[in-house]
Amino acid sequence: MTTWIILGGTSTIARVFARSAAERGEGVILAGRDLDDLNASAADCAARGAPVAEAVAFDARDRKSILGIVERARTLDAFSVAVFVGSMPPQDQIDAEPALIEGTVTDSFTGPAECLTRLAPLMEAHGKGTVVGVGSVAGDRGRVGNYVYGAAKAGFHAYLSGLRNRLGRKGVHVVTVKPGTVDTAMTWGLDKLPFLAQPDKIVSDIFRAVDRKRDVIYTPIIWWPVMTVIRAIPERIFKKMSI
Repeated sequence: MTTWIILGGTSTIARVFARSAAERGEGVILAGRDLDDLNASAADCAARGAPVAEAVAFDARDRKSILGIVERARTLDAFSVAVFVGSMPPQDQIDAEPALIEGTVTDSFTGPAECLTRLAPLMEAHGKGTVVGVGSVAGDRGRVGNYVYGAAKAGFHAYLSGLRNRLGRKGVHVVTVKPGTVDTAMTWGLDKLPFLAQPDKIVSDIFRAVDRKRDVIYTPIIWWPVMTVIRAIPERIFKKMSI
């Protein structure tokens, strides 16, 4: 049995992930900004069979809260981590107010990366556990509609690759998850969302990847051939496209 530290626990996908973990008999520590929401989710997980179900404060922009997560992790015999943290302001808002870049990058990359880096020695000492890092297909190539968010996720993907190389030598598995468009609050109101997936599908694919010890997955799988084609488009052509 493992206990999952779930960063970004109030996100739609994280809630489904926590419920599924509870039903698998695994513990959950839901970490995020809205403690009332997290406590409600924790109670639901306890009712579903989670042996550990609690809420803790976490903000990717607040180092004190990151250190609090690390201190809680020290009390566990072993643990796994799932990262659902991220923010995606519309690109036109960022263009109008470039100061939004810092928060986007912190939420989607550097904050979670700092937390994982501080947790890594504990996981190495345990010699087991899993890290699930949720990135995005947006990180595979810079696109005109969301290139700041895409850049943050691209950095997170590269970070997870290096962390996988490091922790894999100590028995810890790192999975990079690249979802396409998902029916969540982050995408509500956006137009032209191809292959829109439900959170349950994403979570099912994540746990399959965890159980099979996959390194990188696209979910739904249709995004693997789609992004293979997009990555292969020559830059001189791609820069004229509106995708």
